[in-house]
Amino acid sequence: MQNMTCTHCDTAGLEPGFVEDSGQNSRGYARWIAGHLERGIFGGAKRMGRQSRQIEAYRCSKCGHLELFATYES
Repeated sequence: MQNMTCTHCDTAGLEPGFVEDSGQNSRGYARWIAGHLERGIFGGAKRMGRQSRQIEAYRCSKCGHLELFATYES
């Protein structure tokens, strides 16, 4: 993604990064999962059969606002 502008303060040139998930049994990065959150019998989110995408994050260097995007599969 190029030439992005902050939707909060209209500053150009967002800084790329990622959202880390360091919770128990995590894969190290956050994912977007389609549909409403449903919990399994052990309290974790049900993910089987659902579409998922990795999240790209961009930070505004002026106000700190984060812009998050679910990536497309290649």
